[in-house]
Amino acid sequence: MSRNFTQNFVGGRRVDPLGSESIEVRSPYDGTLVGSAPLAAKADVDLAVAVARQAFDEGPWPRMPVAKRISVIRRFAELYEARADEFAALVTAEMGAPAWFAGAVQTLIRDQSQAYLIAAEEYPWEVRRAGYPKGNTVWVREPVGVVAAVIPWNAPHQVALAKLFPALLAGCTVILKLAPETAIDGQYLGELFDEAGLPEGVLSILVAHRDVSEHLVTHPGVDKIGFTGSTAAGSRIAGLAGAQLKRVSLELGGKSAAIVLDDADIAGTVEALRYRSFPNNGQVCVAQTRILVSRARHDDFVDALVDNVANMTIGDPADPATFLGPVVSERQRQRVSEYIAAGIDSGADLAAGGPGMPDGINHGAFVRPTVFANVDNRSRIAQEEIFGPVVCVVPYDGVDDAVRLANDSNYGLSGSVWTTDHEKGLEIARRIRTGGVTVNNAVPDLLSPFGGFKRSGIGREFGPEAINHYIEHKTVAV
Repeated sequence: MSRNFTQNFVGGRRVDPLGSESIEVRSPYDGTLVGSAPLAAKADVDLAVAVARQAFDEGPWPRMPVAKRISVIRRFAELYEARADEFAALVTAEMGAPAWFAGAVQTLIRDQSQAYLIAAEEYPWEVRRAGYPKGNTVWVREPVGVVAAVIPWNAPHQVALAKLFPALLAGCTVILKLAPETAIDGQYLGELFDEAGLPEGVLSILVAHRDVSEHLVTHPGVDKIGFTGSTAAGSRIAGLAGAQLKRVSLELGGKSAAIVLDDADIAGTVEALRYRSFPNNGQVCVAQTRILVSRARHDDFVDALVDNVANMTIGDPADPATFLGPVVSERQRQRVSEYIAAGIDSGADLAAGGPGMPDGINHGAFVRPTVFANVDNRSRIAQEEIFGPVVCVVPYDGVDDAVRLANDSNYGLSGSVWTTDHEKGLEIARRIRTGGVTVNNAVPDLLSPFGGFKRSGIGREFGPEAINHYIEHKTVAV
């Protein structure tokens, strides 16, 4: 059943769009219509910002006791959880996320929501302390203002809520800008927040292409931009924001390295990396797409990885048995295919996959899961974010060389170390210049900051560090 929206969600209400364009979202698997929604014009952005500005400057939300804001967000989390399966299926239909992955993301959303509520309850919203050299000080953390939250298509609800929760808990008003590829799922968030008790004017949700998106981020009524997406787009936004001295946080791309030490069990490591290197058809910013293996174990590791890839079920993303579905669009399929061709031209060994459609599939935006072996870490396929099911295996000579190769990247978002010696793994993890590292198959902490070094971004999400991006500091001397 297609879901067709004819109105925008502005400040808690459905209103007729001021532009004339709309967008259809079709399944990248079989082309069926998932739904349609209005495309925002600049006038729609102006209206949404005006509503958000009034709600922030005059409305109750920024002035509401934090405990009441927490209760509204907690109620939203309860309402959302009741529809988690529905939302997972919708994202699968929109962008081809395999059902297993879409379900796992719903678990992540539940856990990250609870973590944000814990962080808000423990956050030092107001602190009274003795001043120096004398007197007393009240240190108040206040909301930064009107926020433009701009999100990608690969895990749309998870990324949207990773920004909406801290912004709303801080007392900000927000315009959420959805990606055109996933223009439908985000529409449902508005009514859920309304039902949870979010006051009028606090949240608007729009779909827009680049020119209108730039109008939003440069709008003088917007105080803060929270963006997740490509490094190129993040760089553009940072430049626009810098010219206006706007606050900005950016969660960008990655080319994360998994360092496999010689004492690691190859079979177990390969099976675990199946879920860390190929999740969501390779369309995850933290995907570990550079696997560093010692030269002595390189061939054995590649053989095991190729066997694992050969056993991946490829097909209908709605089928629970499917491990890999299509990428989000034909345009993305062509982009990934160009990288596969570049990998072949680089002289790397094509160990699995390659150009063309997977065997037995003749429709949809599919890419064959591809493994390159004996990859030169300086090559394009090792240095650039491909955002598809393509993995590079890079040989190293000794642990110091492995760390050097891991750090030889413009990115620094995620990574891992695989070893039977946890202390050794921790020691190596400390040397990797990246925002997050796991030792073996450890689960990241959702109360700890998430974000990247270098070109992987500015700022952090999750925990109190995320709330920090949506507040201003005020000190009152008394």
